[in-house]
Amino acid sequence: MVRNILPGLLLCAAVTAAATGLERIEAALFGRAWLESLVLAILLGTGVRTLLRLHPRWDAGIHFSAKTLLEVAVLLLGASVSAAALLADGWLLLVGIAAVVLLAIGASYTIGRLSGLPAKLAILIACGNSICGNSAIAAVAPVIDADGQDVAASISFTAVLGVIVVLTLPLAMPLLSLSVTQYGVFAGLTVYAVPQVLAATSAVSLTSAHVGTLVKLVRVLMLGPVVLLLSLFGPRQDGDAPRQRPRLSHLLPWFIVGFLALMALRSFDLLPPALLAPAHVASNALTVMSMAALGLGVDARSVLRAGGRVTMVVVLSLLVLGAISIGLIHLLHIA
Repeated sequence: MVRNILPGLLLCAAVTAAATGLERIEAALFGRAWLESLVLAILLGTGVRTLLRLHPRWDAGIHFSAKTLLEVAVLLLGASVSAAALLADGWLLLVGIAAVVLLAIGASYTIGRLSGLPAKLAILIACGNSICGNSAIAAVAPVIDADGQDVAASISFTAVLGVIVVLTLPLAMPLLSLSVTQYGVFAGLTVYAVPQVLAATSAVSLTSAHVGTLVKLVRVLMLGPVVLLLSLFGPRQDGDAPRQRPRLSHLLPWFIVGFLALMALRSFDLLPPALLAPAHVASNALTVMSMAALGLGVDARSVLRAGGRVTMVVVLSLLVLGAISIGLIHLLHIA
């Protein structure tokens, strides 16, 4: 296995080193780094993938870095998160997150159907947009008996648009006059995947990363109730065929369990203080390397192959999700 992932792992490390070097050059020339190494790693990786034809031997290491290393980074982030500090808004925020997910699913499904998409494709896009991207699509697909074509169409936008959201979301902070806490909530409610929330918030502030990750985790936990509802009431191809049960790993991935466990230990002061700083440094380093891998896995031309109608539905759904999220922030008077 090591032999298979080593070429792609080294390529990710090279892109990470280039991004780190460019960040230092920025700081030397301008007194500050306008583009963080995390963002530069995504851009450089995407450029390499789009402009060059990478040999398949790179793919295993790139996939390992983009998935496993980033999941480890999210897990380690739990060591620096105190639940008591983040749940100041109490159950009201938790109820608000659940309401945002349900409203967003309904709005996205409606947009998809009005745009002429089949019901199952509209459901897959709605759940992917509103909960956690490909993980939600993977969990929902067998429950509604979605065919391979619908699944492929619904996930085709996730890689490219997920990267676009990660890169552009920080612009919302000055445009919408958001505080670091408000931005964390906004990112947690709108970004596709847990690791992408970390990528979109880490360059802004540690508070934004903590708040965004916790909000996103609550949002991910909504996948269970949504899948249960779809298993009872969702469409099927054959009314007599039994529905497949979603895998537990899709509903509650291992790194989320680990994040919650470390967060609980930190909240009760059960983690040795000497481990906190190394865990934070390791989480940041793995995140940058994983962003390089994320970029290397994205061919920007693939968004053109997703189809104009699907792309339009996804973009409109994201805008509606953003508007609902801003509404919740103001409704709860989150400062």
